[in-house]
Amino acid sequence: MNPLQQFIDEKEQNISALGKDKKLLDLGLQFLIDTAPKKYSYNFSWMGRPIIAYPQDMIAMQELIWEIKPDLIIETGIAHGGSLVYYASLLELIGGDGLVLGLDIDIRKHNKDLIELHPMSKIIQMIEGKSTSTEIANQVYAIAKNKKTVMVCLDSNHTHNHVYKELELYANLTTIGSYCVVFDTVVEDMPKDWNWGERTWSVGNNPKTAVFEFLKTNPNFEINKNIDNKLLISVAPDGYLKRVK
Repeated sequence: MNPLQQFIDEKEQNISALGKDKKLLDLGLQFLIDTAPKKYSYNFSWMGRPIIAYPQDMIAMQELIWEIKPDLIIETGIAHGGSLVYYASLLELIGGDGLVLGLDIDIRKHNKDLIELHPMSKIIQMIEGKSTSTEIANQVYAIAKNKKTVMVCLDSNHTHNHVYKELELYANLTTIGSYCVVFDTVVEDMPKDWNWGERTWSVGNNPKTAVFEFLKTNPNFEINKNIDNKLLISVAPDGYLKRVK
């Protein structure tokens, strides 16, 4: 057997076994539950910009972007811009005419200034406004119409209604074989008495509930459980949606 194919086959077997190991799956979720109150995801940066993410999801996104090689990545939710810079740096390495488009209802001036000063800003475009508004969606569609391969990342307001509306508006832009990644689906898996402070999302009202409702009437997308099994620790379980048709 070809050594490379043998390695790939062994990896797939390992991932499958992980997905069947309830103890490890529970440990992965428990790690996230225990580290979230200490803002573990706030501890990392990419090329100088804070990226509020778990490293496991960053690696998963790198693998997908390399595999798909999108020429447009749309992300709702900008914050400090770390993920915009991260995706842009990967597209820069791949080469071509890649663009990262970030949407946010409120792009803080200090963040916007630093993003625009960043070396990766040359392939980053930002739009300020409500992602679920017709006006903003029209701008996004105008940019996407000239792109060949599109990936979508939803990471703004995490309530069910907001995420569902974003899925309705933007998931369709995902090209076949690419992904619409919905972040913070893990909210549904957190303890029911979890204190979300002033946040309005919670168990029963979050990105995962929106994903499940969306999939009921959108058979063009499937959850890639292989990614969940591989990562074990992720803020996006059941959120890696592959467009299959």
